[in-house]
Amino acid sequence: MRGAWLAVAVAASGCAGREREPESVAKARELMAGAGKPSGDLALRCEPEDAEVYLDGVLQGLCSDFTGSPKGLSVGVGLHHIEVKKRGFWPYTTYYEPSGARARLTIQLRSAVAPGGGAP
Repeated sequence: MRGAWLAVAVAASGCAGREREPESVAKARELMAGAGKPSGDLALRCEPEDAEVYLDGVLQGLCSDFTGSPKGLSVGVGLHHIEVKKRGFWPYTTYYEPSGARARLTIQLRSAVAPGGGAP
């Protein structure tokens, strides 16, 4: 009977035939459990700097407002539609899904006016 209790105690403690996971894996599990949903900060560098920035169709400000110094465009969890536009230029559009880190987006808008002065 005593041997049966010992077998149950060993099995319950998790020592029966399994190795302990490395401390780094345990720490990673702890950090992941405590982490919130991924959001991000998007630093923008645009030419021209006064182009308007839209996040999911809502005007957020001018591109120069989000250069990353001191702040970038704060983006919540999920996939987002980002559009940068200015009158006289072709709009730029992209999609961004944050990963929890700061990202940098460099945009150079192309003139909508052909070199001869006419429309393309």
